[in-house]
Amino acid sequence: MTAQRLLIGLAGLMGAAGVALAAASAHDGDASRLASASAMLLFHATGILATVALLARGLLHGGIGLVAAFGLAAGAALFAGDFTLRQYAGSGLFPYAAPTGGTVMMLGWLAVSVAAVAVKT
Repeated sequence: MTAQRLLIGLAGLMGAAGVALAAASAHDGDASRLASASAMLLFHATGILATVALLARGLLHGGIGLVAAFGLAAGAALFAGDFTLRQYAGSGLFPYAAPTGGTVMMLGWLAVSVAAVAVKT
């Protein structure tokens, strides 16, 4: 399996999980954490798909673009996983998991910018 196909599969799982968390947040009286987790998964799933599409068209530097997309996936998983566990289990993944995920997502987006500049046309 290529890295791009893996990313597409991860984006699909993130999208499905994002919709499920949105539904859960709509049915739980105090579920703002789930709404935030849902948003991060849905937004970044779309970002991953867009990054893969840009890579396929040669508009991003291949290696940097892949690192960026995997960073978006990892960061969103950390952020959403931490918030979801806090909602249902009462404790998160590990201390500072959500801010770490947020930082990784920001670095992923910055890497997309670097990949656009670094591509050889």
